[in-house]
Amino acid sequence: MSRTLRSLALLPLCIALWAADPAPTPAPATPAPKAPAKKPTVLAVRPTFADVAYGPHPKQVLHFWQAKSDQPTPVLFYIHGGGWVNGDRTSVNGLIKPCLEAGISVVSVEYRFIAEATADGVVPPVKGPMLDCARALQFVRSKAQEWNLDKTRVAASGGSAGACTSLWLAFHQDLADPKSADPIARESTRLTCAAVNVPQTSLDPEQMRAWTPNSRYGAHAFAVKGNFDDFVKAREKILPWIKEYSPYELVTRDAPPVGLYFPTPPALGKEEKDPTHTANFGAKLKEHCDEIKAPCELIYPGAPDVKHPAVIDFIKAYLKPTGK
Repeated sequence: MSRTLRSLALLPLCIALWAADPAPTPAPATPAPKAPAKKPTVLAVRPTFADVAYGPHPKQVLHFWQAKSDQPTPVLFYIHGGGWVNGDRTSVNGLIKPCLEAGISVVSVEYRFIAEATADGVVPPVKGPMLDCARALQFVRSKAQEWNLDKTRVAASGGSAGACTSLWLAFHQDLADPKSADPIARESTRLTCAAVNVPQTSLDPEQMRAWTPNSRYGAHAFAVKGNFDDFVKAREKILPWIKEYSPYELVTRDAPPVGLYFPTPPALGKEEKDPTHTANFGAKLKEHCDEIKAPCELIYPGAPDVKHPAVIDFIKAYLKPTGK
């Protein structure tokens, strides 16, 4: 019998033996070690009032720290960063004591993230966090008498997406509705100033790519799926939204003073290690503000004409100009 015929003859027996003796079940994989739980941030000072609701959603809450004063105090209105997808109010921690010592009360606000705004049917999604913060600002002003606040002196601050929202509030026309039956809605959303860390000053993908070729941020604000190229392709369709929510589009000559703080110098037209927080955002907004004579200070290592080296310096200069 040839070798081929012998192999064919043995094939039924091999099949029978395989069926009778299945492969052993592999040992269960060793589970990956769990990352240690993140320790909650311990606030430098306990809030005067914690988790104060300014709206019906569980995320529409804020912390308030009251500065001791016989006279109404100015207010720091803080908006945390996290790309509108994470982060929390405790990132205000480093500013609480310096503000209170300067006689400035502090508010740190929570707001709906992109996913939560989307679930609520908000279009575009970035409208959710931005309008939440506007409403929180109006709510704080409505508490002026009860909380001993001077609602004519309010500064906004925050980092990254919180900085973007702060600039949006600074540059947007007043959202107060004087005819509203809701007393909170009648309050102003205008600011005295804004001092912000690593802000995204534009949500226009065409601008961002021109300023920083490896830009990758912002599509989620407008529910654009895919990569940054898809964001660029969708630009014309979403241009009305860009003009409504991009700070660069809204700044006017009568805008309040803004301070833009970055840890590294700008490098316009070059790829950046962190394109989402590059000082290119600051350089281009500063250039635009200078053209229209809007007050803007750009601060980074080696920057010229720095008057206020730190965020707290900027806040105190405009909220407490006499030092009192």
